[in-house]
Amino acid sequence: IGHNGSGKSTVAKLLAGLLEKEKGTIVIDGMELNDENLHALRRRIGIVFQNPDNQFIGSTVRDDIAFGLENHCVPQPEMDGIIEEFAARTGMTAYLNTEPTHLSGGQKQRVAIAGVLAMKPEILIFDEATSMLDPQGKDEIKRVIMELHKESGLTIVSITHDVDEVTGSDAVIVLDQGKVAMTGTPREIFAQSDRLKKMHLELPFALQLSEQLKKHGVSTGDEITMEGVVEALCRLHLNR
Repeated sequence: IGHNGSGKSTVAKLLAGLLEKEKGTIVIDGMELNDENLHALRRRIGIVFQNPDNQFIGSTVRDDIAFGLENHCVPQPEMDGIIEEFAARTGMTAYLNTEPTHLSGGQKQRVAIAGVLAMKPEILIFDEATSMLDPQGKDEIKRVIMELHKESGLTIVSITHDVDEVTGSDAVIVLDQGKVAMTGTPREIFAQSDRLKKMHLELPFALQLSEQLKKHGVSTGDEITMEGVVEALCRLHLNR
């Protein structure tokens, strides 16, 4: 997480081998990212960019998901099953024969995710994957990301400037002017609101609401999601 220009997308491109480092080393799962290992590591990493239109290749959703599989010489009988599997996991089965131009922003991003997942990466990088979507589209993609993490144990690196997106993370790295400024759990990071504000980052709205309620004697516990705050308020109301 970090403000615009903090270096988030640069980190994503370095991890995927799309940018060459100027110094130091990049090690992923014990393997150094260099010319010798580049191909092997790229097969283990998938990346979804902020504009899904830039990732569309095929004339239909099915063709687009199939593109990467064809490049990996996956046999046609196996390919159909893989396409169906990941279209279902991203909720796009009904759109397999649809042209991408007829999809909403959230649906296009789902297709981009399905195409990357079909390659079966071990690490999935989302580079500002929701920044161009409306609130409904953002909620759709965040839900897909969390489901993928819970169902498959896939390592997910989510890069964003939207603090509301990091509340469900296992760990957070805050970048500022190309350097690591803070690391910790979401709650540890959000407890340092003054430092975040200096880096032009605000607390998630749910946490802001929770803090305001506490000032008025209403405790919402440790919840830092909107659903959690609403649930705590409902429990409070029922108890009264």
